[in-house]
Amino acid sequence: MSDNKPAAKRTGYTPHKKPFNKQGQGQSVAEPKADHTLGLSETEYRAKLEAEHPGLNVRQCAAKLLNAVVAKNTSLDGLTDAHHGHPQYMELDDRDRSLVRAILGTALRNRNTIETALCKLLDRPLPANATALQQLLHVGAAQILYLDVPDHAAVDLAVTSANIDPRNRKYASLVNAVLRRLTRNKERAIELKIPNGPEWYIESLTKTYGKKQAEAILAMQAYEPSIDLTVKSNPAEWAAKLGGTLLPNGSVRLGSFEGALTALEGFAEGEWWVQDAAASLPATLLGDIKGKRVADLCAAPGGKTAQLIMAGAKVTAFDINKNRLKRLKSNLDRLQLDAELIATNILDYQTDELFDAILLDAPCSSTGTVRRHPDVLWTKTPDDIVRLAQVQAKLLRHAISLVKPDGIIVFSNCSLNREEGEDMAQAILAEGVLKAEPFKPEELKGMEQLITDQGFLRSTPADLPHDEPKMAGLDGFFAARFRRQP
Repeated sequence: MSDNKPAAKRTGYTPHKKPFNKQGQGQSVAEPKADHTLGLSETEYRAKLEAEHPGLNVRQCAAKLLNAVVAKNTSLDGLTDAHHGHPQYMELDDRDRSLVRAILGTALRNRNTIETALCKLLDRPLPANATALQQLLHVGAAQILYLDVPDHAAVDLAVTSANIDPRNRKYASLVNAVLRRLTRNKERAIELKIPNGPEWYIESLTKTYGKKQAEAILAMQAYEPSIDLTVKSNPAEWAAKLGGTLLPNGSVRLGSFEGALTALEGFAEGEWWVQDAAASLPATLLGDIKGKRVADLCAAPGGKTAQLIMAGAKVTAFDINKNRLKRLKSNLDRLQLDAELIATNILDYQTDELFDAILLDAPCSSTGTVRRHPDVLWTKTPDDIVRLAQVQAKLLRHAISLVKPDGIIVFSNCSLNREEGEDMAQAILAEGVLKAEPFKPEELKGMEQLITDQGFLRSTPADLPHDEPKMAGLDGFFAARFRRQP
């Protein structure tokens, strides 16, 4: 099985097609079965199948959204937004939405492995335009290989999904044969050890971090991470209350818990907020900001803004998106914190009242957040990284005009790519307006290993090891500290 031509060009991934079974595996796509609706109209036929197969709508939704991600480069966050998501997703109840997200996350985290496993069960590729069929098979395979779904249910719902879609109905017997064969080869499929990600991304990781570290990062990206909290005070006490683990930087990492996050103790009272441990580091590296005027550029959703306020700064938070700024305001209200909020394109903002310090957590490719957002690798390209690095450089240069001479700027983003981190920082330093203020080990006690030889901060999903993968790792983050020349 193979991607359509545009997708193949984008990912640069060609799976190995050697079949698992040498005998009886030749399932051709050239002779599909005839179209059957049992004499019913198309609407009647769909209604009949949906009534007879509970959970069918969930699988159909998952396949449609998966196709939107990999074939149309659509953000998964947008598709599954609780208020403005895809219409088919919005029709589902909370339990079914949760299952859709689990299927999509699993299918995307293991995309190359699933693709290779399916290819081994076909004697020829699917038609180049059969993207809907491809995603249907990926959804079925994700459940068979990785999720706690009975094999027969996964196969039955995939076949029914094919029958209900006029584009895929003629391939229903193919879906049945391939997925049934996959159930008999589960262990061998899971053990394929295929690096999961587009070829350009894997090559970039290897070039930047070396083969061993790149493999460790790719391995960690297969696991959905735990939830980290930043607490207002007494982190050890909150770790004990919530049954979490206290991390070296003071973040509380939660283990497994049941129910909604918002139902946990301390949420309604505004005692903590969700923030990856790595994401919490840049705001702490501005130094002593008590009583100082600090700008948080590109501030939403507000975790770093809250940190700056808690550190005693007089904070002005900027964001170009008014809706994101409203979300930031709502988050600060829950936390009972206050900041000046300004909705604007920061590149257009000028002021005579320069800031003492600036935090610029810039928009980026987000490749460091793949554990939480597995669609990122399938919606971004190397061209996006080049473009975003240019945007970041513009923002950083403009930030210089907003900070006082001898003032501090901390620049950060959640990318693993040097172009958006080390390379960009060095290029800005070469312009001579800023000088480097290297991070010191005592500022990152317990996480000193994240400081690079150049004095930058660099974290990856392979950092902070733990026996249980879900409790290990950090988002990939880069941060650099600069001082404006007098």
